[in-house]
Amino acid sequence: MSEIRSLSRRDLLALIGATAGPGAMTMAMSSLGLAGESSYRAAPNLSGAPRGVRVLVLGAGLAGLVTAYELRKAGYEVEVLEYNSRVGGRNWTLRGGDVYTELGGERQTVAFDQGLYFNPGPWRIPYHHYAILDYCRKFGVALEPFVQVNHNAFVHSSKALDGRPVRYREVAADFQGHVAELLAKSLGQSKLDQAVDKEDKEILIEALRNWGALDEELRYRASFASSMRRGFDKPLGGGVDPFPTVSKPLALEDILRPGLWQALLPGSLQLFQTTLFQPVGGMDQISKAFYRELGDIVRFDAKVVAIRQDEREARVAYEDLRARGEVREIAADWVVCTIPLSILSQIDFDASDALKAGVAAVPYGASVKVGLQFKRRFWEEDDLIFGGVTTTDLPIHQIGYPNSEFLGRGKGVLLGAYVFGSPALEYTSIPAAERVRRSVSLGARIHRQYPAEFENGVAVAWHRAPFALGCAGLWSDAARAEHYKNVAEIDGRLVLAGEHVSLLPAWQEGAVLSALDAVARLHKRILEKSEHVAAKH
Repeated sequence: MSEIRSLSRRDLLALIGATAGPGAMTMAMSSLGLAGESSYRAAPNLSGAPRGVRVLVLGAGLAGLVTAYELRKAGYEVEVLEYNSRVGGRNWTLRGGDVYTELGGERQTVAFDQGLYFNPGPWRIPYHHYAILDYCRKFGVALEPFVQVNHNAFVHSSKALDGRPVRYREVAADFQGHVAELLAKSLGQSKLDQAVDKEDKEILIEALRNWGALDEELRYRASFASSMRRGFDKPLGGGVDPFPTVSKPLALEDILRPGLWQALLPGSLQLFQTTLFQPVGGMDQISKAFYRELGDIVRFDAKVVAIRQDEREARVAYEDLRARGEVREIAADWVVCTIPLSILSQIDFDASDALKAGVAAVPYGASVKVGLQFKRRFWEEDDLIFGGVTTTDLPIHQIGYPNSEFLGRGKGVLLGAYVFGSPALEYTSIPAAERVRRSVSLGARIHRQYPAEFENGVAVAWHRAPFALGCAGLWSDAARAEHYKNVAEIDGRLVLAGEHVSLLPAWQEGAVLSALDAVARLHKRILEKSEHVAAKH
């Protein structure tokens, strides 16, 4: 620390907090959107719905399913048009025998063994995403913990430690220890003496000593205390030689310069703080539960090609993909469109210029997920990694370990790559089978067991998924300021919903909250129109 500026007491304590992670929120806001705790407390009251009002829902993803469920429960006549042969949209789980065809016609047949699955879309639910958790509770969808931060998972950089992966706990303990030492020793400098009074200084030094596992001389070094956090070279045991061997901390420069410290940031964000959940048996258990409630009103293999509206009604033209693309038309009083804006922008639809401009203003993110099946769960048997995520600067970016069937002796499927942005575009410059092979080759630099244990895999590129053309809407601050309100407002007889109409983009909760808000406003509009008609007569 070459220079210490004058710090207030608040500044100093905030600096300590930032080293533990919360200071990364600005980074997360730019990459994930304005994400945080959900505003949901209860589903809206839709009582008093007029009889015979027809609502057509476009898309059977979570936003469409929530819309259809709530409106139908309120007494509206509801029908859903869905492009795929299944419900869920990006709420999707792949199992053995499933077939997926991406843009360009490349076809993959999933070869996972029975009972194994892979979530190419959402794979976790934060504890504060109350709306989707409430529907899980209503429909009896069983949940189990999702491990986000696993201190025994790996942190890897090809630029650090000769490419050797290290445990998350080592990086976390050593970064915390080194920073605590710097701060504790800095408290003796005159400028900090002026900012922190004597009593607070003594308390703060003691806090830093404990927080950073420092010795009596305020040094972070190899010791029993530091090894209790980062792990021992020889663990505690029993019998004749139970005594451990302390481990040597990483140098601060080995953590800073290659950016190993960045792996510590996500777990401090509220989105990824314990507890997170996943449905038992796959994320699509949620959409399947909705479908059990309203399956008879979903029309599959229906590709929307036009949306028309006037003062009296709305009409939607769609290709019936089961009838060789024959174009059909269906009329309704109102339309709730949950189709991703990446798709809607290519559809001929009647709307105001303001809404059309908003739809065209939102690009969608590129993303690739690769699921890999292995002969055995070597990450558990050999490496003692039970759930969680390994991060790396290799093009695969992340390895995600399954959060169920712990200690099972059978096969397992892990997330072999999770790639965003321009690296995801580069990843899809090669065929899907080659993406899988590449994930195995790169993953072997972290887990040497990969080549011998690998059996099969599947690669899903969201920007090449025909029904989404991207993983999520990427609003810029400028676009949100100019267009968001127009995208959310009811436009004639049309209203949009989906994660793209929320401040929780890329999360299922955003889709659910958007749908609930849309149906509440639509219900209010319908009641107002009904009262107006009644008054005229």
